[in-house]
Amino acid sequence: MITAPTRTPVARRFHGKVALVTGATHGIGLAIAVELLREGAEVVVSGLPADVEEGRAAFAAAGFAPLIVAGDLADENFCRDLVAQTLARHGRVDCLVNNAFSFLAKGLDATAADFARSFGVGPVAFALLTQSVAEPMKRQGGGAIVNVSSISAWIAQPNRWTYNMAKGAVAQLTRCAALDLAPHRIRVNSVSPGWIWTREVDKAAGGDRATYDPVWGQFHMLGRMGHPVEIAGPVLFLLSDDAAFITGTDLPVDGGYNGLGPEGLGQNTKIAGTR
Repeated sequence: MITAPTRTPVARRFHGKVALVTGATHGIGLAIAVELLREGAEVVVSGLPADVEEGRAAFAAAGFAPLIVAGDLADENFCRDLVAQTLARHGRVDCLVNNAFSFLAKGLDATAADFARSFGVGPVAFALLTQSVAEPMKRQGGGAIVNVSSISAWIAQPNRWTYNMAKGAVAQLTRCAALDLAPHRIRVNSVSPGWIWTREVDKAAGGDRATYDPVWGQFHMLGRMGHPVEIAGPVLFLLSDDAAFITGTDLPVDGGYNGLGPEGLGQNTKIAGTR
């Protein structure tokens, strides 16, 4: 039985703030939205129509009922409308978390439509939403944006052209947007999670976390996989005033994944040390 850790809120850092979180009806997005709510934020979330009821039930179980806007972020009009609905309901937007992404992993067999889907739901939607919140954030005197990237943005993985290319584009968008928005006191950063127990990963494991956590966990220095709430904490840090002098950077939240060499955790080498 793999039990997810709990997180203690940092007072009410986001009291009076309004946050928009995309792809927040499950997984990492849901965890981020719940933690923002626990710290006092007003939150609007987006999700695919098929996921709205699942998301509503998950928020209710946590004691919250944020506005959930159903739609597909590959649709430019939906991206604009999502921000418009946030402003109509709350009058401002202080934080944007670009999380929704298409987990489409193809390589030599990828079609033009596959690439279009990966980029449309991913970095293109991130860019459109950033453009849409920029003006209201300027009027408010600033804001914070966090893009959810991935370890896949920084390494090669087999049969992952679509996903890894799109995540790599998120890294460049983060830097370029941070530069252009810095004069307006709008900070833009990203986080790169390692292997996290999300719905897609759980599906790949057939729901058997106890068996697969040590198998996939060995890709990480910490010897285990992460949980969505462990991504939420770093995201909230980057959104908060505690990160007031941080912009244009990526925070790896990967349990040491990207720092691990080909020896892995060292169990099978004679120079493994004492682990």
